[in-house]
Amino acid sequence: MQYRTLGRTGLKTSILGIGGFHLLEIGDDEAAALLHRYLDAGGNYVETAPQYGNGESERKVGRVMAERRGECILATKCNERERDAAAATFAGSLRRLQTDHVDALFMHHVQTGEELERILAPDGALRAAEAARDAGQVRFIGISTHGHPQLLIRALEAYPFDLIMTGFNFYDRFNFPLTEEKLLPMALERGVGVVGMKVVGDGFLWRSAEMAFRYAWSLPIHVMVAGMNTPAILEQDIARAEAFTPMDDAERERLFAESPELGNYVCRLCDKCLPCPEGVDIPRIFTLEGWYDRQMWDGVVRDPGDFWMRQVLRFWFTNEERARAAYANMEIRADACTDCGECEPRCPYNLPIVSKLGHAHYKLTVETAIMGR
Repeated sequence: MQYRTLGRTGLKTSILGIGGFHLLEIGDDEAAALLHRYLDAGGNYVETAPQYGNGESERKVGRVMAERRGECILATKCNERERDAAAATFAGSLRRLQTDHVDALFMHHVQTGEELERILAPDGALRAAEAARDAGQVRFIGISTHGHPQLLIRALEAYPFDLIMTGFNFYDRFNFPLTEEKLLPMALERGVGVVGMKVVGDGFLWRSAEMAFRYAWSLPIHVMVAGMNTPAILEQDIARAEAFTPMDDAERERLFAESPELGNYVCRLCDKCLPCPEGVDIPRIFTLEGWYDRQMWDGVVRDPGDFWMRQVLRFWFTNEERARAAYANMEIRADACTDCGECEPRCPYNLPIVSKLGHAHYKLTVETAIMGR
């Protein structure tokens, strides 16, 4: 197993962490066996949350922690926003986890500016986390979000969090580019530990899983948490962690060019399509399309399994309103395109830019109105 230092915490963490959500999908004995095998292999980052099955995941993790608490970095989360509710929730987490302390407590799933303000308020959840830290029940405090890197940037500007947790994968890097362009360098500069998740894009990258892990671990993140709910998946991921070698620039470019998930629809934000004679900021519009639905609907009819996976995952981060509002504020939108086609020969990924602009405009104006979003 390979290890990295988790920011200024000084903790040495295995590059592969085990997530607690998917332990809900298996029985107690199966979950315990997976956790024991993970620890035996040298894995040492175990994370869970009380929101996973109303404490069920924490209870399953706690069975193993009762025997092996000293062998791992243990993290849990808090979805409450008020101090008293957060304190009560965390007390329950300690009972279920059968421990007197956790190494990390994350403010969980912060998705709006209003939630962040509530957490930071004088009677917010952060005060409960600080009190638990002062009492020796928490070592480090973190914050997590799903698909909202700008919120973590704001969070780090407002408070010296020890850790952040968010998604890192080669698909969503083109939907939420601030994650790698601004958030990650900012966290590293401040010594913040970086915990990754969604390495295979909520399952969307299953065909490219091997390269997805290599891509994520090649970033300067410290640990990638993965959901493992069968012995076969666990062994596969352990082997990947043990054999990991960094991806070089040529391999990254080949992945961007050839991965079936990116295909000839997802914009790689290379800006080579510019300038547009009509002044359309093509990459910006496609970034907003990424916010909206992760660029997952491209108008192609697929088999039912692929269709439903895309339908489920495209609105996973509930960014539709934010994307629509930003698009409405653009001075020149996609409907200014005159179909001249000058941009398309410049695209190294052969994207059908003209028709894609039409798709993006439809999504960001008509579709959400029809769907009542």
